[in-house]
Amino acid sequence: MAGYRIITDSTTDITPEMIQELGIDVIPMCYTLEGQTYRNVPGGGMASKAFYDKLRGGSMSTTAQVNPEGFIEAFTPILEGGEDVLYIAFSSGLSGTCQSAFLAKQELAGRFPQRRVEVFDSLSASMGEGLLVYLAAQRKQEGLTLDGLLEWLRENVLHLCHWFTVDDLNHLKRGGRVSATAALVGTMLGIKPVLHVDDEGHLIPVSKVRGRKQSLNELVRKMEETAIEPAKQTVFISHGDCLEDAQYVEACVREKMGVKKFYLNDIGPVIGAHSGPGTVALFFLGKRR
Repeated sequence: MAGYRIITDSTTDITPEMIQELGIDVIPMCYTLEGQTYRNVPGGGMASKAFYDKLRGGSMSTTAQVNPEGFIEAFTPILEGGEDVLYIAFSSGLSGTCQSAFLAKQELAGRFPQRRVEVFDSLSASMGEGLLVYLAAQRKQEGLTLDGLLEWLRENVLHLCHWFTVDDLNHLKRGGRVSATAALVGTMLGIKPVLHVDDEGHLIPVSKVRGRKQSLNELVRKMEETAIEPAKQTVFISHGDCLEDAQYVEACVREKMGVKKFYLNDIGPVIGAHSGPGTVALFFLGKRR
């Protein structure tokens, strides 16, 4: 039986050390800021604080999906080396990148009829996607076959919970997630939205609370409502240049649910271009999204 490689994209927001530990490959996505285009390479490119400082200063960043040619370039050497490919993709509800990967798969099927390229839609983003990749890679290391891992992913993807809040409604306004009026009124009243990623992989506002600390507490409350055996889990938390707030959420989850293992990391510029500075996101396995 042929071996296989797990590939994902840089929207997972996981660290270079974790990438090496898991033995996975990461395809960089691109973003443009102040007229210059950057590749979102884990551990490289523009420093997180510098990126968010530019956003705070009024600069706007745009992002671009990976095209089919980018996937063909990434997958071909692996297929030529005699291995199959499992690509765990950024949510199709947020980007066309997953569709690009399917087009690349069709092209490569004719060139490598003896090899497999499997594309799995994570329906996830940021370290939610990262947590799914982390758990999948662990199961591969335990010896799960490609078919076995695909089955595990299908059974578990909708248990991957994303809960997050933003500090500045204007970034959601630019992305069409809230209206200009709602952004203006919410900013004046100190309203902070709490959002999640739904079963179709879309970003959905769920509730609004007054004040920053209450919004962070609401993330923890959502985890208390749905988490499956939280004390046994590894929990991921990502943030948009607001480490102290992420650490506050970690401390609350640790105290209330007995979680011992956490990974915290920055929200990278591809996701951060849309969520903005001050975003805090909490990721875990739950009974439902």
